Amino acid sequence: MACGERLLKKLAQTERALGKLEQVKDLKERLEEEILYEVCVKRFEYTFKTSWKTVRLFLLEQKGLECNSPMDCFKSFYSVGMLEKGFGNNIPRVVRLRNEVVHIYDFSLAEKAYTSIMETALPLLRAVVRKIREECQKED
Repeated sequence: MACGERLLKKLAQTERALGKLEQVKDLKERLEEEILYEVCVKRFEYTFKTSWKTVRLFLLEQKGLECNSPMDCFKSFYSVGMLEKGFGNNIPRVVRLRNEVVHIYDFSLAEKAYTSIMETALPLLRAVVRKIREECQKED
């Protein structure tokens, strides 16, 4: 399934953002916790935004489906069989997490967000990007 140039550019942008989010784990020993959590949250926000917009473009271009919100897009991506069953329950959690992290002012909440990002959001976003890349590399 050949993907259009616009989708491929968006996917590359999302892959770069995901790579930066994954690098946060390597910073754990070098940054004080508060700064680590702030870096993680900011990188998550950006990665989440570019991911759902990539999913939206993929669904429109490759499946003929329209979606207009992160929840709608990720659920549609899941419902057309693009993600393994285990990720279905994580979609609302990750979307809710994204909505919560923009309002984090408390260190203990930031610590919980960091854990949720690393344990729940990162695997979901990684699976989304991997699946879109696989679909774009398929021959017609």
